[in-house]
Amino acid sequence: MGSNFKTVADLPNSESAHAYALLGTSAGSTEVGRIVWHTSGQAVDAAEVRSEVAGMLTNVAALPGVKAVQSPYAPGGGGQLNAGQNTAYALVTATDDVKLDQVEKAAQSIDGSRLRVEIGGQAFAPQTKSGGIAEIVGILAALAVLLLMFRSVWAAALPIVTGVAGVVVSLLLVMVGSHVVDLSSDSITMGSLIGLGVGIDYALFIVNRYRKAVMGGASVTEAIVQAVTTSGRAVIFAGLTVIAALLAIFVVGMGVLTGMGQAAAVTVLFTVLAAITLLPALLSVLGLRVLSKRQRRLLLAGETSEVLSGTSTEAGLRRTPAGRWARLVTRMPVPMAALALILLAALAVPVLSMRVGEADASSDPTGSASRQYYELMSPAFGAGIDATLLLVAETPDARSTQALDALANELRSVPDVAAVSAPTPARAGLEVIQVTPTSSAGAKATVDLVGHLRTDVIPAAANGSDLQVHVGGKTATDIDIAHALMSKLPLYLGLVAVLGFLLLALAFRSLLLPLVGALSNLTTIVVGLGAITAIFQWGWASNLLGVGDGAPISYIVPIMIVGVMFGLSMDYQVFLVSRMHEEWTHTRDNTRAIRVGLGETAKVIGTAALIMLCVFSSFGFSGQRIVACIGIGLALAVIVDAFVVRMVLIPALMRMIDARVWAYPRWADRITPHLSVEGAGPQEQADTDSARVLAEAS
Repeated sequence: MGSNFKTVADLPNSESAHAYALLGTSAGSTEVGRIVWHTSGQAVDAAEVRSEVAGMLTNVAALPGVKAVQSPYAPGGGGQLNAGQNTAYALVTATDDVKLDQVEKAAQSIDGSRLRVEIGGQAFAPQTKSGGIAEIVGILAALAVLLLMFRSVWAAALPIVTGVAGVVVSLLLVMVGSHVVDLSSDSITMGSLIGLGVGIDYALFIVNRYRKAVMGGASVTEAIVQAVTTSGRAVIFAGLTVIAALLAIFVVGMGVLTGMGQAAAVTVLFTVLAAITLLPALLSVLGLRVLSKRQRRLLLAGETSEVLSGTSTEAGLRRTPAGRWARLVTRMPVPMAALALILLAALAVPVLSMRVGEADASSDPTGSASRQYYELMSPAFGAGIDATLLLVAETPDARSTQALDALANELRSVPDVAAVSAPTPARAGLEVIQVTPTSSAGAKATVDLVGHLRTDVIPAAANGSDLQVHVGGKTATDIDIAHALMSKLPLYLGLVAVLGFLLLALAFRSLLLPLVGALSNLTTIVVGLGAITAIFQWGWASNLLGVGDGAPISYIVPIMIVGVMFGLSMDYQVFLVSRMHEEWTHTRDNTRAIRVGLGETAKVIGTAALIMLCVFSSFGFSGQRIVACIGIGLALAVIVDAFVVRMVLIPALMRMIDARVWAYPRWADRITPHLSVEGAGPQEQADTDSARVLAEAS
């Protein structure tokens, strides 16, 4: 069937959307691009240049998807030529199915030593694609981490095979689903980014539990059953939380984001299914080959390790690095919590200056076609030449027409306005003015100009008349989308926080523990947003990642980071606290529960976070700014979440709160359904069996 991805151009209820509606068009249906040329050694309007350019423009006009070409040498094209800079450009109106490579080939046909030609603008925005090489390197790095942990090629390969299988099958389904649901092509990249990370991690937890069960003396079949009914249950719970967070993006009310969330949710679902179906089957085939050589020798000799078998004691954990770290955190909870909070606050500070918007050609990588176009255009026609605002005016009577003419004259004296066109009739009672800012589309000055026009200049000019003017165009649309989504971000944050609280309360029957977990999840999200602000908006490392200079953060990025990081934070919280809860249930000793839980899970959580770092950061080198933002933001947030929040802050706070952290009101206990996230472990099952035998005997 192939795929049917499309750019979803639905806009929130905004002024720019109303402007498009008045014009009877839609955002993205047709766009204007530019072909710019600069001459060396001869005038840009020389006869020889005119002849060469005329032939080139004729070829461009004949290409599929090109609706019109306006030459600077035609009547009325004087504003498209700057004789002092020997630079001119042609306006090309094209549909969204125009072939960029064909236009570029036709335009570059006259490029030479005396005539330099570049193309750019909204219609010819660069169509970057995710490479694939960087992702392969990320998977190989994850494989190396697994080899260091498991010391077994088969054990290291299983999570990779399972994760990749789940992602590939799910993305094939997403491709078919694009015929039914409106999905952008970015949904594939988002799905693979998220699916690979969580899929490998989920398989890691099950393989780790299987190895423990085998080292505890269980047969291969018994070990598989234990792994799937314990860690497998936790994987299902964790996967459902990620899916819920991704589907909750619906509340934002943006079709392109909803589609991405749905595609990513499908990917996560298939990685969970692969972890509880394909992985157990592979474990059954491989059997003891999943163990390292040393473990197999110990098993044949009838020896087991307490830590590996899952029956470790607090004394046995003291001999491990994780056990010693757990004792340190519980001995000094206040200083450790303070240090963690100071570090988190420092990493989150940049988020206070985060600005949401769209990057433009001025911030593209040096040497790229779009950047060369910008550097050719801006000296001659200004940085805002591609940030044109469309003022769509409703003029029902002569008085409103006079008010519009006065507005056009006044606009020329407004700060940050470079050029203003005369009012042009679109149809009866509807006229359009084009306003060119002095700054580029992604600059803060342009955002401020749009706000100034809407709140001050236009209302003052229309006062006393029936004139209605709406600021539209691509630049204004991007600004409106950013404002609309950022206004929904607090609602989305609150929704995922409440969802996290309820899920943790259901899993661990506590109030303070879910509260601490939900707040810590929000902390991790803010840290991730702070990191991308410093790297991509301030430009600390954006050039190193191949995406150009600093620029505003795309509106897609915060929403996706919130949804994905909520799910991943919940994953680590569940795997950490479930072991603590099991120990607390048996001993009612909070300090021991923290030490045993942290000591036993620190290694696997740390390994899982390093795998996430490898996979997510590989997408940072994709060459796509949005994908790089999400990948790097998630990679850094995951590392901070695992090593600072889960291994320092959470156990320190639990130790400070002490046994009250497990308190749960009786009324809540009566109405809350019982849920065991990791099922019954071997010891708990033995206790249950003994209790049943005693009950039957009595």
